[in-house]
Amino acid sequence: MEVTFFDLGSINDEKFDYVFIFTTYDNKWVFVREKGKDTWEMPVGHKEKNETVDEAAKRELFEETGAVDFDIEAICDYYVTFDGRTTYGRLFYANVKKIGSLPESEIEEVGFFTKTPDNLTYPEVHKVLYDKVVEHLKHR
Repeated sequence: MEVTFFDLGSINDEKFDYVFIFTTYDNKWVFVREKGKDTWEMPVGHKEKNETVDEAAKRELFEETGAVDFDIEAICDYYVTFDGRTTYGRLFYANVKKIGSLPESEIEEVGFFTKTPDNLTYPEVHKVLYDKVVEHLKHR
């Protein structure tokens, strides 16, 4: 697996596949668990055809966590190459102020953690992106 980071705006909006949103609420990391899975992941999702990558991040954050009041910032663009396949994404950080009801979706549970849980859905990608977010937050 290879992750390559770029400055914001380096990737054309049409190329994005994913938004990955490291999220905090009440000084805890927010992770979600999809129905039928026993692993956790940060809110992540696909960009729809007729939306910008920034719109996709806000929509996915709401759909996966129920967040209704939050500050969100784009950190960087990236691509991941894994098993010969390359996907493009934008990395975000969101601080949620208020969470409402979880909308009907593939998410079964929202969890709040003081550290990363051991059973992650995408542990290799998570580690690299987490380190990038933490570095960004230290320098803000």
